Amino acid sequence: MNEVSGPDTRLIELRVPPELLPRSAESDSSRATFAPIWSVYIKDDDIQVERPYTPLEGVDEGGRMLFWVKKYPKGEVGRWLHSKTPGETVELRGPLMTWPWRANEWDEIVMISGGTGITPFYQLFHSVISRPSEHRTRFTLLHSSRTLADIPPPRIMNKLSTFANENPERFRLELFVDSYEGAPYPTHIPSPTLGRIGKPAIEQCLGLNRSTSWWQRLFGKSEKPKPSHKVLFLVCGPDPSVFPAQLNVY
Repeated sequence: MNEVSGPDTRLIELRVPPELLPRSAESDSSRATFAPIWSVYIKDDDIQVERPYTPLEGVDEGGRMLFWVKKYPKGEVGRWLHSKTPGETVELRGPLMTWPWRANEWDEIVMISGGTGITPFYQLFHSVISRPSEHRTRFTLLHSSRTLADIPPPRIMNKLSTFANENPERFRLELFVDSYEGAPYPTHIPSPTLGRIGKPAIEQCLGLNRSTSWWQRLFGKSEKPKPSHKVLFLVCGPDPSVFPAQLNVY
């Protein structure tokens, strides 16, 4: 499968012969090997260059992996992958662990992504967040796109949006765009905020931007300090200009 999903992005499905996968998909060894978040290196065998890509939904028992790939003007492997047609052979190696998920290690995880940088977080969503579990971690995904047309395709956004609406206590989704110009507003996503992800958006998702009332300022009363709350920030984006120069949260 090689399907157009945006101005310069495609959904690309690769299949590894099942006998080459580490044991059975049901074995403990295989589950550990393919625990989120992991990626594979894909090689452009024309120029012998490889780049890491994250399968959106991991790998199924048939060896199928789905990728969301952007084509950059100077990106050798991305342009090469976009040119491939069904039936052609692609060389890859992996899996390689990107970040290890451990249940209940964090009270809250804030994922900040831009463009195709959403792919590792979608893998975590598919494998952990969207599945019934006893873990207590809350998740927030803040995602930035340049325009409405660059927002991830329905294959990605529909599940994220639906789960966020149905499980607000477990998962929150916020979208940002640099511009409303261009393509019409996609109906499959929540209304995006105009602008980039900055400190105010992060403070809001953590509940840190509540202003002090005049009564509290006058009499010096304040809320009791909250117990220790462990928060992890994960950031992934292909273009530094998607994010502000610094993200400082105190």
